[in-house]
Amino acid sequence: MAMPYNADMYPVQFSVEYPESRNRLTTLVRIILAIPAVIVIALISYGIFWLSLATALTILFRKKYPRQWFDWQIAVNRFKARINSYIGLLRDEYPSTDEEQAVNLDIAYPDATTQLNRVMPLIKWILAIPHYIVIFVLGILSLIVTIIAWFAILIVGRYPRGLFDFSIGVSRWTFRVSAYAGMLVTDRYPPFRLSP
Repeated sequence: MAMPYNADMYPVQFSVEYPESRNRLTTLVRIILAIPAVIVIALISYGIFWLSLATALTILFRKKYPRQWFDWQIAVNRFKARINSYIGLLRDEYPSTDEEQAVNLDIAYPDATTQLNRVMPLIKWILAIPHYIVIFVLGILSLIVTIIAWFAILIVGRYPRGLFDFSIGVSRWTFRVSAYAGMLVTDRYPPFRLSP
């Protein structure tokens, strides 16, 4: 269930519970274990582009955001968040297709008539270009952090907390930009920060 709208907070919230102990064996072969989940999300994600385009047109011409379309997109993004957390070594639980597990992604359902400008879907992807550049650089850093964490988990059995928080921040930033320019759930420009 999506979180209610609150004007004081950004309408996208993401967090992952920090695990105290780690499974070294599954960490060692994580990339292989994740293949089935990656195939499933790749097949599902193909339709998200077209649904985003349909949402943009519906907002533009009808000033509506169909609730069923929102629910589908948030379900897919939550599954994607669980897969990313699994591959990024943030959690050891195999990603569930429908259970939240210890990965929390909440996105507020917008009231399109009062909270969304009907022409913004036409330009949001352009306005988000600075974010795409920053996310690209942060993605490279996050990959390096994940490799360091892989060795740390194998050697000492823990994901260093500072590196863990950095990885969560990169994911949080990415989901905010995705909700702004892809899901089109908010007209508030995403903040340039890793923190909540």
